[in-house]
Amino acid sequence: MKKVWAVSSALALSLALGACSGGGDQSSEKEQDAAASTAEQTNPKKALVRFYMDLTNQINEQDVDLNTYVNTEEKTDELKTAAAQSASTVAEGLKKVEIPADLKEQKEDIKAALKDFSTSYELKAEELKKGEPSFEEADQTFLTGQEKLGTVFESVELLKPDLSKEVN
Repeated sequence: MKKVWAVSSALALSLALGACSGGGDQSSEKEQDAAASTAEQTNPKKALVRFYMDLTNQINEQDVDLNTYVNTEEKTDELKTAAAQSASTVAEGLKKVEIPADLKEQKEDIKAALKDFSTSYELKAEELKKGEPSFEEADQTFLTGQEKLGTVFESVELLKPDLSKEVN
């Protein structure tokens, strides 16, 4: 009987110690998660990369018809009309993009880049109303915005992205 009691006591003691030590690990993990979350919130690199990914996704969701028109051999009036609408939608969407609070130091530069991107799509929409559209001015404006955004990336020690490859 003493052996059963000793084994039961040892088992109960090991469970109790395991529960106590597990509780300490959970609070330690919570503290580490909170610290990591705070560091992540103040890390402009992560915020900028997320912002960039969201931006490319937003543009790609809306410029499908424009890309279809640009990349097709047979440029029909239907494709042209859809492309113009697509370009207008992208331009309006870019005007509504919100810049994360974590990028407050880069906010003005990002706004300037977004304005250039929006203007570029507006120019494309206007050109698509013409008989023979030319996107040279729109493309140049886009590149100007891309340079501004690249400067923002460099300011937080990241490589410049190439948005034109992501959205075209």
